[in-house]
Amino acid sequence: MRSMSRARVARRIAAGAAFGGGGIGLVGAAAVGVVLAEVQLAKRSVGNGVAPIPPRANGVYGRSYEDGSRPLRLTMLGDSTAAGQGVRRARHTPGALLAQGLAAVAERPVELVNVALPGAQSDDLDRQVTLVLANSDPAPDVCVIMIGANDVTHRMPPTSSVRYLAAAVRRLRTAGAEVVVGTCPDLGSVEQVYQPLRWLARRVSRQLAAAQTIGTVEQGGRTVSLGDLLGPEFSANPREMFSLDNYHPSAEGYATAAMAVLPTVCASLGLWPAEEERPDVTRNEGFLPVARAAAEAASEGGTEVTAAMPTGPRGPWALLKRRRRQRIEEPEPTPAESSYTNSLDLKLD
Repeated sequence: MRSMSRARVARRIAAGAAFGGGGIGLVGAAAVGVVLAEVQLAKRSVGNGVAPIPPRANGVYGRSYEDGSRPLRLTMLGDSTAAGQGVRRARHTPGALLAQGLAAVAERPVELVNVALPGAQSDDLDRQVTLVLANSDPAPDVCVIMIGANDVTHRMPPTSSVRYLAAAVRRLRTAGAEVVVGTCPDLGSVEQVYQPLRWLARRVSRQLAAAQTIGTVEQGGRTVSLGDLLGPEFSANPREMFSLDNYHPSAEGYATAAMAVLPTVCASLGLWPAEEERPDVTRNEGFLPVARAAAEAASEGGTEVTAAMPTGPRGPWALLKRRRRQRIEEPEPTPAESSYTNSLDLKLD
């Protein structure tokens, strides 16, 4: 019942985005204002709310696979999560981890470009996409977008949020890039947001995540839900999964997210085994109306949604996949990090 209710809300938000509406709210404005205050307090509660400036992780990964062919090109867009804010070393950012993992699967070097901006809301995606397309000819092979948390905390109308995201996905797909969107994270996992506001923050986040999925899939992109994936693990191990600012993920937190997103990135490029592209009924995978698939994905982290049949009795249909997380070897230290060694014990889920 809860999934069906979330599906209805997501459809309304996505429809408002498509037809120019802006008045559909996630929850009451006063309630969202209280959540905003709580989250802002949480951001200041540890380390004065100051996270390290994201390290620059741009460059080529998987150089051992060089054979003279052009490297695959991976571009990261979005907010502080996509940028890797909260960690001090480039190899711990999600972009570096995804580039390293993609290089290992493709057995080919991967060139990473990250244009994500800490603090960005979805209305900044137009600028980021313009920057990407102006400096990449042809377009990147695959773009990963992580966005949404700042839209919630700054009370951007959800219809506007989804409209900006859908427009960005459409531009990138038209240019020839595959697009994978990591949907809005679970703000209810922020340690300093207390009940009942924790429940409200989770509800707001999941509603936006579901609507983002509809908007993305309708433009030919794929989504991976991040909220519930990180939520339980962050709640159980906040000191390990959050960075020193108690708001952004730590190296372990980003590794958890990257392991979930990597299989979808690889599948978008045709690099995943063909037999794993079929629905596995033992994992509750299958074809669903896109709104229902979006709602179910928002409730279970690491779930992928991609377009399937173009239409059906209840609108477009999508394929819901619960892919196994893929182990990622940590990239080699950059020269500036050569004196520091660290090995993550990343296990296949």
